[in-house]
Amino acid sequence: MKSYAQGLQIRLQDELSQLQEQGLYKKERIMVSLQAAEITLSDGRTAINCCANNYLGLSSHPRVLEAAHKALDSHGFGMSSVRFICGTQDIHKELERAIAQFYGTEDSILYAAAFDANGGAFEPLLGEKDAIISDALNHASSIDGVRLCKAHRYRYANNNMEELEACLVQCRDAGHENVLIVTDGVFSMDGYVAQLDRIVELAQKYGAMTMVDECHAAGFLGERGRGTPELCGVHGQIDLVTGTLGKALGGAMGGYTTGRKEMIAMLRQRSRPYLFSNSLPPAIVGASLEVFRMLEESNELPRKLAENVRFFKEGILNLGFDIRDGASAIVPIMLYDAALSQRMADSLLDEGVYVIGFFYPVVAQGQARIRVQLSAGHSTEQLQRVIDAFGKVGRRLGVIPA
Repeated sequence: MKSYAQGLQIRLQDELSQLQEQGLYKKERIMVSLQAAEITLSDGRTAINCCANNYLGLSSHPRVLEAAHKALDSHGFGMSSVRFICGTQDIHKELERAIAQFYGTEDSILYAAAFDANGGAFEPLLGEKDAIISDALNHASSIDGVRLCKAHRYRYANNNMEELEACLVQCRDAGHENVLIVTDGVFSMDGYVAQLDRIVELAQKYGAMTMVDECHAAGFLGERGRGTPELCGVHGQIDLVTGTLGKALGGAMGGYTTGRKEMIAMLRQRSRPYLFSNSLPPAIVGASLEVFRMLEESNELPRKLAENVRFFKEGILNLGFDIRDGASAIVPIMLYDAALSQRMADSLLDEGVYVIGFFYPVVAQGQARIRVQLSAGHSTEQLQRVIDAFGKVGRRLGVIPA
């Protein structure tokens, strides 16, 4: 008689084999260099990196590295504790104040990861008499966080304001005490920006609160890099904002939630990922503080990123590719076929361009794509090389006309 473990092992082997046969098996490429606009892989090849979240090119910026070293020397390597026991240093509080100042909010709270910030936001604040209305394409972390909460759940189609208002009417008629609208600021797979101006307008009309996940917007969207609230003209009008220090804002680890002081205070008391996870390491905190100083000093990097996005989109559209044209630094190049997205990504790597094919379950069935992410660290010459490589490979694979 085989054991349960043996049975599970056989089933998993079969499922993994099917993924490989279908061309859906995800492989991890190994880098041996710093994270930068151009990277080196373990096999010695170099490539222009077009799929990192390094939007401002700060992951290996000299000022960021220097600040990390200084914090390592002054405050140590790790905290060995959670925040409320003995895991809070002066620099943790300083970073929380800097984040609140950046967003024009009352207070902030740090998490070990942005996934934790979203996952731990709902259950402490909302209960059985409340309701949460979510965009259908919200990040998995928000979806998981909502599932942990006892509030009633409603969902509207991506960026569909008519469906959102219908949900708000349902909530009003149901007599829910508190209603929270939750949306990504930038939807990471499509690059589209949420209609925050309309969402805030509807929230005010029906007395609802708003929450925005700014992971793919913070630091570079909007005139001063304050993200989608600034881009949409509602800076300072969002009740709760979550974001990450692991993308544009330095690229290491860590998440945050910022907003009304009563909400943040309750998260400190009851948010499980905050209460039961180690504090952020001092090196990350010190480097992140330097990033916020840099953004306060100048908007040069967001401007350079916007120029790069315009240059790349123009070049890729001129080649005849089908793209999702949002107002962010994410440019999904639509291929629709999962195996084709894998082949194209591998062929582009042979041409010195590092991208990844995205397919189900990361995106919907039949919506496979290559997601290009631009960075302020890319030079115009590098982007032209990327465009040329897409043209060469796209013609060879029959994606665009020969």
